[in-house]
Amino acid sequence: MSIYNLDKVFQPESIAVIGASEKKGNIGGAVINNLISGEFQGKIFPVHPNNESVFQKPAFKSINDISENIDLAVIAVPINTVPGIIKQCVLAKTKGAVILSGGGKETGEKGRVFEKAILEAARDSELRIIGPNCVGIANTRAGLNASFASRHMPVPGKIAFVSQSGAVCTCILDLAAKKQIGFSHFVSLGSTLDVDFGDMIDYLGTDYNVGSIVLYVESLTFFRKFMSAARAVSRVKPVIVFKAGRSQAGAAAASSHTGAMAGEDAVYDAAFARAGILRVKTFEELFDCSEFLAKQPRPRGAGLAIITNAGGPGVMAADALSDYGHEPARLSDETIAKLNEILPPHWSRGNPVDIIGDASPERYCKTVEICLKAPEINGLLIMMAPQALSDASEVASALADILKTSHLPVFTAWIGGTDVEKGRDIFNKAGIPGLDTPERAVRAFMDLWKYSKNIEMLQEIPSKLSRKQTYDYEKAKSIIQKGLEKNQAVLTEIESKYLLKAYGIPVNPIILAASASDAWNAASRMGFPVVLKIHSPDISHKTDAGGVELNLDTETDVYKAYQRIIENAKKYNPDAEIQGVTIQPMIKADGYELIMGAKKDRDFGPVILFGMGGVMTELLQDRAIALPPLNRLLARRLMEKTRIYRLVKGFRNYPPINSEMLEEVLIRLSQLVTDFPEIEELDINPLIAWKDNVCAIDARVVIKASQVTSPLHLAVSPYPSRYEFHTSTHEGIKLFIRPIRPEDAFLFTELFNSLSQQSIYFRFFSPIRQMSSEMLARFTQIDYDRQIALVAIHEDESGEHMLGAARIILERDPQKAEFAVMINENYQGQGIGAELLRQCLNIANERGIKKVWGIVLPENRQMLKLGKKLNFNIKHDFGNNEYLLSLDEDGLKKYFSDFGNQDTVH
Repeated sequence: MSIYNLDKVFQPESIAVIGASEKKGNIGGAVINNLISGEFQGKIFPVHPNNESVFQKPAFKSINDISENIDLAVIAVPINTVPGIIKQCVLAKTKGAVILSGGGKETGEKGRVFEKAILEAARDSELRIIGPNCVGIANTRAGLNASFASRHMPVPGKIAFVSQSGAVCTCILDLAAKKQIGFSHFVSLGSTLDVDFGDMIDYLGTDYNVGSIVLYVESLTFFRKFMSAARAVSRVKPVIVFKAGRSQAGAAAASSHTGAMAGEDAVYDAAFARAGILRVKTFEELFDCSEFLAKQPRPRGAGLAIITNAGGPGVMAADALSDYGHEPARLSDETIAKLNEILPPHWSRGNPVDIIGDASPERYCKTVEICLKAPEINGLLIMMAPQALSDASEVASALADILKTSHLPVFTAWIGGTDVEKGRDIFNKAGIPGLDTPERAVRAFMDLWKYSKNIEMLQEIPSKLSRKQTYDYEKAKSIIQKGLEKNQAVLTEIESKYLLKAYGIPVNPIILAASASDAWNAASRMGFPVVLKIHSPDISHKTDAGGVELNLDTETDVYKAYQRIIENAKKYNPDAEIQGVTIQPMIKADGYELIMGAKKDRDFGPVILFGMGGVMTELLQDRAIALPPLNRLLARRLMEKTRIYRLVKGFRNYPPINSEMLEEVLIRLSQLVTDFPEIEELDINPLIAWKDNVCAIDARVVIKASQVTSPLHLAVSPYPSRYEFHTSTHEGIKLFIRPIRPEDAFLFTELFNSLSQQSIYFRFFSPIRQMSSEMLARFTQIDYDRQIALVAIHEDESGEHMLGAARIILERDPQKAEFAVMINENYQGQGIGAELLRQCLNIANERGIKKVWGIVLPENRQMLKLGKKLNFNIKHDFGNNEYLLSLDEDGLKKYFSDFGNQDTVH
């Protein structure tokens, strides 16, 4: 994480506005006016080389002339002068700078030169930079409006809005004022020269005043940091993104099925889904979703009740709900009976609840009160079409008082123009979403339901594979290295299959024949029937080139097929290098034809693809993509996104396939592209799957030398197997020390259950009775870019047991971290905790962490004893009656000099 000093940016005690004057249209002057009108309580220092004062505040010729420490500099001068000003800010030890100046990279090469000079001026300092080319920032809780986006401070609220576009910022502010939508923070990032979306998600995610984070994204930087931040924060608060610039750029140039099918926008979809981010596709949806988040609780289920005074709008809402694969909530007999008592005899007696056109405010209110108490209902959509017999404003006023305290998400659609406009205003002022169409309201509800499901899935525990995964890394490495040494862009089918086989993916046997006679001999040895395929690095799609001959039963068939294939290939591509044909056993396609593959995206790294395979792959376009690394749960979710998976699970007379078998192949494929960043594209098409068997019939791998080593080419930090090792305690207990995995939830629960209530209190500082699913996910689903979590595993005749766990958690300052240790009650005092903590400290040292600390209660004598043994500095906090154990940079150096070379610590 790199969010140090952002507190000083968003909660400054002093601000210098550089370039401020009272001249009309001066941006710096507008910023000072906004700071004053927003009632900023800190000190404001105008900086201008010629002015004595600005808006009755003394002005300074430069930031270095200000005697007080400056937390934040807002810079509004021509961009060619900004590098020099940044140098002054560095000398003045300013913590942050917001550069409003335009003229950066958005203008071309000259602007890029200016931005490079700005970065160079800030190098090796702690100055954080927002912008350039932004409209500023606001923090309503701090009374901070350091922007020229609006003359008014945003209404206080719980939404943090972060945008690259200044124009989008001003539009949102204007609409929000009308809708009475409040914001905690308003941030225009501009060119994201330093502070980017990942930094902002990290920072806002730890602010309890922020209820949700809304992003307008045009482009991302530091993708792995972004994914890490989003995966951490989306578990505790919604992150919504509107990604502009959806395009298929780059897909046309791809040489494989996978490359052509995994377009840029689809990769963003997959990345956002993996991070738990809710993606919206239009500006209107972004605003609606933001409003709903600000005003309503999240739905517990998809059971929506639709209350309307007209049949047509009710049908429209039900149709909109159906588009998302859902139906209106089925009303219970008890709910219908209660509604029968208060509604006219000819009401709809179902959902949508049509309460008839002459519905009075009283009828609306009674209907809503019944539906709010119905357990089968998870959300309410209340609609009204203008009628001569009903006053839309009176109904809205009557409902507003009831809906303010609703425990369910509630939103309204007063459909029409001037006759119902006042009713929508009444709802907006009461904090209830007031929309103008049924479709918008249903979409907002489903967006929030989708987010709730995302969080559930993020916290779901994956199961283990029934057998251990092994890979021949050296064999695979040799194949790729030989290909690179020969300057091959594409591995041959034979090399591609050997590569897959090295990682345990079953492949069809294959023999290369350079002549017709070689083909006869190979087919005779293999046994008929056989398949012949063209073998050329220049022909990607063999079928298109007439390069595949099936069901060859005799030597004569093989001879004639060989001749036809070679002739067809030469016609298809006269310049192709033809190396002969391959002979393979004819696999009866009585199974399912699937495609699995991978493509390296320029931004997010490797992407895994699954879908319907065979010659219909591109025509039917039934596929889904996901980011590696994969586990069983992620592999299954990937498959579930496709239509072919419904058949794979079994449908009518189609037999089901062993899902674990397919999950395992996807996991092996994921591990292959994780280990080798040289793999640009990989196709397995078709992959034939039967009930209990699977085989890669055809394969193609595109390779390229990589400047990035594994695993840094991934957008999601993978399991760090390099930290695995075996050791023994001084009691002779054999241990496997390794990083924790999501599949370890059962073992972690077993470890927790081994602890006494006193030990639980020592570790968690509260009397927890059992681990919730949320806690299990937090402790076992680790992002190794921001945490170090190791476990000690002991295996006996009854299976695996987790005897201890230790973790080091990075703070906002990436050079500081907190540690925690938990040991099975029956194994304490045997050196397990010391060994785990020692290995965590080794990793912390590897990552440049310079201070490690932890809080220990006085009764936890074992931990205090361990801290003393490892040379921790121990300080008693008498106020909180707890001990602070810490190792600073010098203490870490001494620790490693004393213990760094030992295999174990007893």
